[in-house]
Amino acid sequence: MTYKNCQSCGMPLKKLPNGGGNNTDGSTSKKYCAYCFVDGEFTQPDWSVDQMNNFVKAKMNVMGFPGFLASFFTQNIVKLERWKTRQV
Repeated sequence: MTYKNCQSCGMPLKKLPNGGGNNTDGSTSKKYCAYCFVDGEFTQPDWSVDQMNNFVKAKMNVMGFPGFLASFFTQNIVKLERWKTRQV
């Protein structure tokens, strides 16, 4: 399956120079971005979906997105592959 967005934070994978994070064998992850997934592991393995949501909102605010847009773009993080079985 081909993903357009990171299945952890929702970032568009096409925005990354290498197209994603990397797996343990060095290949590019087609599922997770380089900010969430390095050497086959999550960079923040113990985070909850709420922590990821708050982190992404804060990053979007720093990038100049208004709060209402940051909230709109992060509302579906809970539906991404990483969080489907881990809601809290």
